[in-house]
This record gives sequence, C-alpha cells and structure tokens, in this order.
Amino acid sequence: MSDWMVTRSPLPRRRSRALSPLREHLRDTFWFAPTAAMVGVFVVWLVAQELDAALVRSLQEGGDFDTLAELLRFANDAKTVVSAVGSAMMTFIGVVFSISLVAVQMASGQFSPRVVRLFVRSRITKATFAVFLATFVLTLLVLTSYDSTPDPRAATSVPLVQSVLTLLMVALSLLLFVLYVNGTLRLMRIGHVIARIAAESFRAAALMPAATEEGETAGTGPVTAWVAHEGRAGVLRDVDIARLVRVARGHGVVLRLVPRIGDFLVPGTPVLAVHGGAAPPRRALRYTLSVGVERTFHQDPAFGLRQLSDIGLRALSPAVNDPTTAVQALDRVVQILAALSRRPLDAVVHRDRRGAARLVRPVPGWTELVDLGFAEVRGCAVGAPQVSRRLLAGLDDLLLLAPPERHEPLLRHRELLRQAVERGTPAPADRAFALLPDRQGIG
Repeated sequence: MSDWMVTRSPLPRRRSRALSPLREHLRDTFWFAPTAAMVGVFVVWLVAQELDAALVRSLQEGGDFDTLAELLRFANDAKTVVSAVGSAMMTFIGVVFSISLVAVQMASGQFSPRVVRLFVRSRITKATFAVFLATFVLTLLVLTSYDSTPDPRAATSVPLVQSVLTLLMVALSLLLFVLYVNGTLRLMRIGHVIARIAAESFRAAALMPAATEEGETAGTGPVTAWVAHEGRAGVLRDVDIARLVRVARGHGVVLRLVPRIGDFLVPGTPVLAVHGGAAPPRRALRYTLSVGVERTFHQDPAFGLRQLSDIGLRALSPAVNDPTTAVQALDRVVQILAALSRRPLDAVVHRDRRGAARLVRPVPGWTELVDLGFAEVRGCAVGAPQVSRRLLAGLDDLLLLAPPERHEPLLRHRELLRQAVERGTPAPADRAFALLPDRQGIG
C-alpha cells in the first residue's frame, strides 16, 4: 500500500452536546436570527438613550449650554439622515428578499429541491436580514427620541449616541449586503453547492462516536420492553443523545433506537427497544425524538449522498443533459465514501460517563452507502462516457482505500456498469473508450 493511503488523515470527531439538536433546529429556521437581532437592538437603544440623557443632564448641571446647543443642531442634521435611512431600509430589505427568492428557485430547479436548505441555513443570509431589520427598527426608535424644543435649557434628550449608532448600523448593513451578494452568487454555482453538501456530510460523520467493537451491539441482551412513537407522523430528524443516555443510565437499561435517522414514522411505530429492564416513563422520554417534514444532515451521514445522487440524476436527465455536473457530484461521493471506508458502520454505541453502553443507534452500513452513492447514477451512465469513466475511476480508488471485506459492493457496481455499457454501446471502440477509468471523466 502506498504512503499516501497510510498517512491520510481521519475524520475529526466531535463530542455531541446537549444543546446540539436545539442548535440545529434553530439553524433550520429563518425567524430566530432576525427576531433576536430586533430584540437586541431594542436593548442597545435603551442603553444609548440613557447615555444621551445622562450627557444632557451633565451639560445642564455644568451650565455648558453652548455645547448643548451645538449638539442639538448636530442632532437635527442627523435626523434627516436617520429619516432617509429608515425609508430606504425597507426597500433594501425587499431587494435582498427578491434576490433570495430568485436564487432559491434557480437552485431548486437546476440542482435539487433538497439543496434549498443550504440557503435557509446560510449564516450570511440570516445575518443580512437580521442587521437590515435591526437597522430599520433602530431608526424608528431613534426618531422617537428627538426633542422638539430648540432651547438647550429645556431639552431632555439629544440622541447623539443613538445617531452615531444608527450610522454604524448603516455601514454594517452595506458591508453585509456586499458579502450577501457574493455568498448568494457562490451558492448558485454547482461546485460550491456540492462542496457545501460534502462539508455538511463530514460534520455529521464527525459526530459519530469512536469505533464500535465487532459484536458489541449483540451483547445488549433480549428486548424487555418497547416504546412506540406517539407524536405526529414525519421524518425522524434527530434524537437527543445526551438525554437518552441519562435516562437509560438513571433506569439501569440500554436503549436501542429502532428506526434510522431519516426514516418516516407514523404513530404507533416502535422507536425504542429497551434491554435489561422496564421502559422509562413517557415524561422522561418527552422531546428526545425530533420529527419533522424533511431530513437534515444532523446525525444523518447518508443525507449528503442522497442529495449528491439527486444532483447527478437531474444532471443526466434528457431535459438537462449535463454530465459534467454529474461528474462533480461523483467526485464528492467518492470523497465521502473514502472517508467512511474504514469507519465502523451499521450501529454506533453511546456510553455514559462510566463507559457503560446506554444507547445503540443504527446507521447505514457500507453496502447501503455504496448503493446510495452509485446505484442510481450508474443506471443513467450508459451513453454518457464521461460519467462511466469517472465512475470506474472512483470505484477503483475506493477498492484501494477500503479494506478487503468491503470490496464486494464496489466490485458488484463495477461489473454491473461494465455489463450495462457493453449492452448499450454496440461499437467496440466506443465501449473501450467508455470503460477507461478517468478521474476527470473526459479530460
């Protein structure tokens, strides 16, 4: 085996945190960041208003009415700018919203409807909307602080700090708008979309615990109780691993998750098998399973391969006919499978602080991941030599990286691809060309 295969770096592993499911759910929403920004700017405005009031009181107590009169004139000049910012900011927000809708529609139509979540989770998009709305709210609040009297002795408020804060927010809004346009244009390019999907897949794989010993999950003993799903029907998005481990430890049992992350659940479906004792009470298991309308990357290492397969299939459809995009998707499929080729799969075990197994969670096996990454694209590769050549090169690379016990699905896909090309390509020269491994497809 060559040196580069021996020294390749493993996936980083991160310890799952108790708030991880909540954090992931908030990232999948679009309301939290703007709402938090508007609440935060209201608090900042209260502080700035108190600073301005303290400044006025200090100048009045010191008898420095000339300086206070100058500040009043400056505030009146700044009021014109603040009013203009307030009226223009809503137009700015409308422009940003329109750009987002166009980008989402293009990505959904050209790539896959499942990549829309990349736009929803985009930090720069949320930050831009949050700052724009916060700036608009701030301008409205600042306008209420202007004093109508021009007499410095009777003035109660001079929004000096508030006006400066508004100008800083405007400058931040302009900077974020430039970054937002740049980020949106990047997300409309297929290469960056595919790279983001691969990065999310690696994060999900990094959350998997350390290696599971062979046969370890078989030592949990017989099933002593079952826990059924009683919530709404939907896709199992993730589970609160830390809480389930605590519940299992507190009741002296081992819990085994029956469905995989990404499975569709209906009420009454068994979701937890209990080993070694009675089932924990329902109140202890409340909110430990999250069910939604679509899959997420969190705790679902197969979802990235699902999206890449969708992109490759759409690119190879007669309506699109873009084999280069399919090759780009295959590049990342091979990368993800190479990273998972030597990791334990099928099931992962989560332990308590004493090292005892408390939660067994099923994950896709190696054969299932290989089929997910290659089966559908392979079926459309006949007639697209660029794709068949890249697919063969990827399978050959994985045969070098994967241990011998994981070669069977790779060899099966290689043979099925060869047979399909031979059946669909009558000319011997074309068959030889289509079956020549090439990491770039066709140069």
